[in-house]
Amino acid sequence: MLEALPDLSQARILVTNDDGVNAPGIEVLAGIARSLSDDVWIVAPEVEQSATSHSLTMRRPLRVRELGERRYSIDGTPTDCVLVATRTILQKQKQPDLILSGINMGGNLGEDVTYSGTVAAAMEGALLGYRSIALSQVREGDHGYRWQTPEAWGAEVIRKLASVEQPRETLINVNFPDVEPEAVRGLKVCRQGKRDEQTAVVEGVDPGGRPYVWIGSYQSDKTSVADSDLEAVAQGWITITPLHLDLTYDPLIKRIKDATG
Repeated sequence: MLEALPDLSQARILVTNDDGVNAPGIEVLAGIARSLSDDVWIVAPEVEQSATSHSLTMRRPLRVRELGERRYSIDGTPTDCVLVATRTILQKQKQPDLILSGINMGGNLGEDVTYSGTVAAAMEGALLGYRSIALSQVREGDHGYRWQTPEAWGAEVIRKLASVEQPRETLINVNFPDVEPEAVRGLKVCRQGKRDEQTAVVEGVDPGGRPYVWIGSYQSDKTSVADSDLEAVAQGWITITPLHLDLTYDPLIKRIKDATG
């Protein structure tokens, strides 16, 4: 079990993301982290790595750049960043007590967690034995991201989650709704949902006459899964979903054993 952290003032916090080291969301998250502790480190991808999932860079060397005090970029994936941060940058120092990934530009809800680099960074942290939280800001429409919402609520959410004793190889996925801080209905712990409509794939022809396909986003966030993150965040709740890294589906084990002799 991961021990509860009721007091984060002495904690070492590692901050990462998948939108890149210069993304606005990581600045918001770093500010929230610094309101909780003076010992905050940033290690994030050099450029955007959205939808890279839990991928590692294994066919080329990685470049680590020190950008400032306790602030580094890596020309790799979010997973690379967590691994390199804990195994080289912080190897001879105190390891992180808490890993925060985000704040992602856009929600990571339902099946998003299987693609998300933001969630993958927290997954890597969990695999390595660290308490890890992924955080995302939902946006619906063409307006700007409501960073003021996680700024107002983020410290409280993180503090409450850190105070809970947590099994190893688990992580927490948090999504902030696309509403003003005062319109947030509160915190809701809920399960991972699934959208009723799948990802769109658009076919077209480029100016040179060559056909292409373009993978787009989901048609809608409508879901038939009750009490899910998709449903709750649309209603104005900050959603909290615990995820487990053991993907084994136990009910199918006996059937396969019977079929394979």
